[in-house]
Amino acid sequence: MSHTSSPTSTRLEGRALLVAVVALGMGGFGIGTTEFAIMGLLQEGAVDLGVTNPDMGLLISAYAVGVVVGAPVITAIGARVPHKTMVLWLMAFFTIANVSSVVAPDYEWMLLTRFLSGLPHGAYFGLAAILAGSLVPATMRGRAIAWVMLGLSIANVLGVPVVTWMGQQLGWRWMFAVVGLVGALTWISIKLFVPFEPARAEASIRRELTALRSGQVWLAVLTGIVGFGGFFAVYTYISPTLTDVTGLPLGSVPVVLGLYGVGMVIGNLLGGRLADWSVRGSIYIATSAMVVFMTTFGLVSPYPVPALIMVFILGMTGSILIPGLQALLMDSAPEAQSLAASLNHAALNVANALGAALGAAVVGLGLGYQAPAFVGAALAFLGLLLALAAGRGSHSARSGPRRTALAV
Repeated sequence: MSHTSSPTSTRLEGRALLVAVVALGMGGFGIGTTEFAIMGLLQEGAVDLGVTNPDMGLLISAYAVGVVVGAPVITAIGARVPHKTMVLWLMAFFTIANVSSVVAPDYEWMLLTRFLSGLPHGAYFGLAAILAGSLVPATMRGRAIAWVMLGLSIANVLGVPVVTWMGQQLGWRWMFAVVGLVGALTWISIKLFVPFEPARAEASIRRELTALRSGQVWLAVLTGIVGFGGFFAVYTYISPTLTDVTGLPLGSVPVVLGLYGVGMVIGNLLGGRLADWSVRGSIYIATSAMVVFMTTFGLVSPYPVPALIMVFILGMTGSILIPGLQALLMDSAPEAQSLAASLNHAALNVANALGAALGAAVVGLGLGYQAPAFVGAALAFLGLLLALAAGRGSHSARSGPRRTALAV
């Protein structure tokens, strides 16, 4: 099956392309801010809600469960809706759900609002990646994925540190208000600057569900769940690790999260180019690097300078993995790319829940905040093994003509 764009695809160039991609990436910025900033405000949220740090970790898991539920369900139900229309509805729901977190009266309501905030996440990223891919030539589609994901990475450079600082100064719930504002601006920008394309005549729920029949799709999903679970095992508890183990003051956490975000931006851009070179090769490189550097972080975290260097490197290596996984899933289900694209983010958020839960477990056992790094390294190693198994299983396909990494 040829991975080519539909005849109705609208190509953009220059300023028009830049503005359209920025509009789509802005949604990723808002999503990344609400997903990751809560990790840097774990302690403030625990005091406000009267719960423990591990209880706050469950708020992170609730968001992740929302992504896992929403990604396949919403994408399948909206199969016949034009992609731009679906993206606008998803961003509107995301905005309302985050604003509702500002006024959640207690821990139980906050759990619910975090779950609701996660529902549009995976479907948005999947459809936004397809929209971006429809705007560029086929040879640039691996990078188109990275451009959309760049908003997620930039959130960790700007959005997360800014709202973390704001949360420390004014109250942690301000994070949700800022994200709501970003969501509203994203809706307006997409409405104005992203071209409309009609839904494909052959699109249907049944057609999208064919993605679930592919063994390669499920292996790619498992690779993302296990391999990226290691990333979240470390990142979920990065704030208490840096304060309790490294000895940094709490006020330095926003700056360190910004350093992590810079690594994610570089890794995201590098991952897009690596995916255009070799989808599977980019996954092998990323998971192998995660094993090495997470282990190193666990060993050097008591020492400030090496720990800060490793924070940057961990952000970079984790982000290299994402464009390759996105491309692999879409390559594995050419007839059901919308659902396949959303499954990447479902997988990453199962990884979020898995990593947060395992990190909480080892900390709860009294093993300290260095332990999540070693859990992360073990998960990344298992992810590498799954990726290698999937690669061997598709050897005959790789022996044929090379397919384009992303198609719409």
